[in-house]
Amino acid sequence: MTTSSSNLVIESRVQLFSTLAEAAEIEHNFMCLYLYAMFGLKRAKEEGLTDEELEAVERWRRVILGISLEEMNHLCLVSNLFIAMGSTPHFGRPNFPAYPGMYPANIVVELAKFDMATLDHFIFLERPRSQETPDGANFIPEKNYTREAFRDRLMPHAGDYETVGDLYNSLFQVIENLCAKLGEKQLFCGNPAQQIGPLDSPLPGLVIVKDKATAFQALETIIKQGEGATEEENSHFARFCGIKKEYTELLKKNPNFDPSRPVVRNPVMRKPLDAEHRILVDEPLAARYMDLANTLYTFMLKVLTQIYSLDHRAPVEKKELLEIAYTLMHGMATVGETLTHMPASVKENCGNAGMSFAMNRSMAPLCREGELVIMSERVQQIQSVISQLTTELTAREKENPHIRACLEQLASTEGQMRDIAVRAQRMANLTHPGVTLMSSSSAGSLAEVAKSSNAVAGIEVAESDSISVSFEGRKCMHARHCVTQLPGVFLANTPGKWILPEKAFPEELAAVIRECPSGALKYKSKISSLHDETAPPVNVLRLRENGPYALLGDLQVDGKQCGYRATLCRCGKSQNKPFCDSTHVVDKFKASGEPDTIDATELQNRGGPLKIQRTNNGPLQIDGNLELCAGTGRVVLRTESIRLCRCGNSKSKPVCDSSHIAAGFKDKVETPPLVTPGLTPSP
Repeated sequence: MTTSSSNLVIESRVQLFSTLAEAAEIEHNFMCLYLYAMFGLKRAKEEGLTDEELEAVERWRRVILGISLEEMNHLCLVSNLFIAMGSTPHFGRPNFPAYPGMYPANIVVELAKFDMATLDHFIFLERPRSQETPDGANFIPEKNYTREAFRDRLMPHAGDYETVGDLYNSLFQVIENLCAKLGEKQLFCGNPAQQIGPLDSPLPGLVIVKDKATAFQALETIIKQGEGATEEENSHFARFCGIKKEYTELLKKNPNFDPSRPVVRNPVMRKPLDAEHRILVDEPLAARYMDLANTLYTFMLKVLTQIYSLDHRAPVEKKELLEIAYTLMHGMATVGETLTHMPASVKENCGNAGMSFAMNRSMAPLCREGELVIMSERVQQIQSVISQLTTELTAREKENPHIRACLEQLASTEGQMRDIAVRAQRMANLTHPGVTLMSSSSAGSLAEVAKSSNAVAGIEVAESDSISVSFEGRKCMHARHCVTQLPGVFLANTPGKWILPEKAFPEELAAVIRECPSGALKYKSKISSLHDETAPPVNVLRLRENGPYALLGDLQVDGKQCGYRATLCRCGKSQNKPFCDSTHVVDKFKASGEPDTIDATELQNRGGPLKIQRTNNGPLQIDGNLELCAGTGRVVLRTESIRLCRCGNSKSKPVCDSSHIAAGFKDKVETPPLVTPGLTPSP
């Protein structure tokens, strides 16, 4: 916490809510500004980039996306503060560009293409107060004014502050004062279960706000991640400054270097009253795409509102809603970037379109009885529009070769909407068994889930009269437990046959195989006195110091049954993902096997199936009862669902914090489609 330069006056809980609403709008605005600029970044040499320039632009895309996700994290942290103090979050904001008076005069909020002036503007918005930083050349405040604040008033009123960091630094003393005035317990009277925390989402730095200490922790995270200070190398200010340094060097080599498509400034959906500062997107195809992108965006906000606003929601419902919100965000990004390839207007040389992030007038939460019905209606409406667009574009494909890319993006978005339909039906099955939200035809173009094959290539088998031993080489991480415990059975560094099961008592051999941490060794009994291996009563994941995840349970990995033991990579460098291949040793990977305890609350059930699924270029999604333990056996976390880092870069190890995005982690996975009871997938 640092000193603040502001004239904010906040003397009551209601006035604090008003200030938090402004903070939420600022985080929300910044996220949209950054995404708009990112959507327009070029992706290919054919767009006029050299290899060096393309590599830089791809790197900048990852940095900006990482910053945008942290802005979403800040919005969630502010929402957690709202909930903690007894209110509901604020997801509303003015349409772009924001008009004077909404924020201090020097905070100009406009959508613009990525260029040096826009980058300077981003640096200015995220600047620490200690830095003398000029704003971008094209971001001049429309009016100069000072917002006054008065003491001893009941109504909330806006004051002024120099930087966003000043706004948040002011809140430390406000919360301190209100705790003294009202009592800490009374101030923090909300239900923590309604908040989004680190176990719910991989957003970096989430914290459940329960009291003054956790409220201060949330504010510190926002300040350090956001404006930070000169010593915060990963702050938004520092990262944008890093992009500017690279950008400047590339301009020296090529003065004509332009990293962005010519997207227009402040696109709008309806004829503007102020045409000087806005561009009407009236090209028919672009207008349809813009409507779709904005619909996905507002749908995402509505889902977030539902997560935060309804209490007593089962954790599995909350998880499904969060997945729906993430899926909508991906769909919005897909359509939003496609827009930047399209002309904005029927007028010539107007520039390319972009999504406007237009807001619905009402962001009020839906009632519990109506939320799934209304959400399902919206899904079907979106699916109908996608179907219409697909038909129209297919008919025009021969005339325009670029339409093929649009069709591919539409197909991707259509698949995402089907996933949402399935998740909504899952929620309905939980709360209203037997109720079908949609006909099988509207959600039924899902492909059948791939079935695990019993025939697996690359498995060696050795048998005696009592036991059959199998070895799957691709899973072996060379822990050497077998060759040190039974060297007469497992012959190290021996060509040809190297497993001799007849050289040991079957019970002794089975016991050693059950200790194989990777699951590469398995056995089947051939005699009644020896039992086959069974699933353990407790699912356990152990964190190896500077090493992998070691799992015990009834495991399903990437949709396939995997036995009861597996060792999975967490350094991000294995050539045999998701399994560990000991690359962490060569790479000198560092990760504690003794992280702080997160939540040791007892689970009702401790065993059962454990599903581990790699996400595309992202974390491990684990679903099922799980005890995550330190290397010494101490319980770090008991949970039914968790995303674990597998890129090796998370600052919240073992939990994912989305560091894989900025790190450029790559591991594309063919994820099996979702299927739920009541929906019949088509072949």
